[in-house]
Amino acid sequence: MATDPGSPPAGRKSDRSPPFSEEAERGVLGSILLDAGRVLDLCITSQLGPDSFYVPAHRTIYETMLEMNQQGGVIDVLTATERLQSLGRIEMVGGATALDRLIDSTPTAAHADYYIDIVRQKGLLRTIIACARETEQDCFAAEDTADLVLSRAEQTFLEISEGRHGASVSWPEAIKSTIAHVDRILDTRRGLTGISTGFLNLDLKLQGLRAGEMIVIAARPSMGKTSLAMNMVEHIALGKGDPDRKPRAVGIFSLEMSYESLVLRMLCSHAGVQSFGLTSGKIAAGPAHAKLMTAASVLSKAPIFLDDTGGLDIMELRARARRMRKRHGVEIIMVDYLQLLHAQDYARQGRQLETAHVSGQLKAMAKELKVPVLVLSQLSRAPDQRDKLGKPKLSDLRDSGAIEQDADVVCMLRRPCKYEDDPEHEDQTLAYVDVAKHRNGPTGEVILNFEDEFTRFTDRAHGVDGEQAMERFGGGMDVGMEGGSEA
Repeated sequence: MATDPGSPPAGRKSDRSPPFSEEAERGVLGSILLDAGRVLDLCITSQLGPDSFYVPAHRTIYETMLEMNQQGGVIDVLTATERLQSLGRIEMVGGATALDRLIDSTPTAAHADYYIDIVRQKGLLRTIIACARETEQDCFAAEDTADLVLSRAEQTFLEISEGRHGASVSWPEAIKSTIAHVDRILDTRRGLTGISTGFLNLDLKLQGLRAGEMIVIAARPSMGKTSLAMNMVEHIALGKGDPDRKPRAVGIFSLEMSYESLVLRMLCSHAGVQSFGLTSGKIAAGPAHAKLMTAASVLSKAPIFLDDTGGLDIMELRARARRMRKRHGVEIIMVDYLQLLHAQDYARQGRQLETAHVSGQLKAMAKELKVPVLVLSQLSRAPDQRDKLGKPKLSDLRDSGAIEQDADVVCMLRRPCKYEDDPEHEDQTLAYVDVAKHRNGPTGEVILNFEDEFTRFTDRAHGVDGEQAMERFGGGMDVGMEGGSEA
């Protein structure tokens, strides 16, 4: 952080003293000199850094002690004094008698944890004040939009909170948690370790969409990647494919399509009504209207939360996703699509670096919110230029190779009917989802059907045994076989 939490920003005089306790700081340092091994462990566990000390002399002494501890040296009055002298810091802390005064003011090291907590709390308050001042300066500078300033402020305060709580988990706790997860799988015999996509073939390959993972669906334009993602969203929000038929809240960020277009597409897809025929007035009102009303009744109950703001900065999207997660408890987030996101701080450094930053932030968002983040991505023209079959590779991800690196799962969508030289060109419904990268599982192709007029994907009978799949997932999926089944 650019601002020093221990001092007011340049050009501004503080009318109040920053929060600190000189007595508690002396107590911590004196306790270290009396019982270095135990007290320094307490300090490190409490994430007490040099900036937690407000008095400059105390900050220098503590920093020197940390250096000695890292090098495995013994810490007491004599060794600490000698180290300060050798580094030329002794005069900075008040002379050779400074450490003696610290011990004299600390009767016992037994209350070190109490002193440490006071110093930590005061340091945290100063950090909050420094962040608030930076936000205030951003507001008066008025160089960015208010939404972007708010996004940065939220992110800054979140980083303070993350630093305060820490992210480390003890090894025994990690083992215990993992064994509990294994026991649940063995007891239920459902196999799914994440949220079901609603597609049997895809779930057999991915074992569901896992929390904290970034899942990329990539394709050339007009292959149906938005339709596939929206079909997954529908299944998840309605509980289709879930062993317990539990509806899950879904957050959608649509940077390309308006909410009217997305909702109309989902309604027509669910109702089995041609959206183009409806919008062009070629479909009779009676039967189609009844189907749409039924679909509307079902979908209106789905916990879907849609944000169709275009041209979002990645930090603003993270802030909105954070609020969506807190207010609505969304369990999965879909972003359509990655290349339409921006990163203001990297915009002048080239599109490749900007996209790499956006990709890294999306992965960080998945870990921060502990939800799967389903991201759509464009492919470059390389598949069309490489051969006449248009089979994509991981290297075809547009703008940056960082997407391939950051993603936990990368699915490449391809429809043979789009390529005249493909041997399967005549099959208008055939669609391949090539799981090209799977960090925690197998890769390979998954076969689906795509009904273009209804923008709807369904499981294809070839390549999956319905009864075995139902048994494997606990009988919780809807499986119908009609040459292509509807998940």
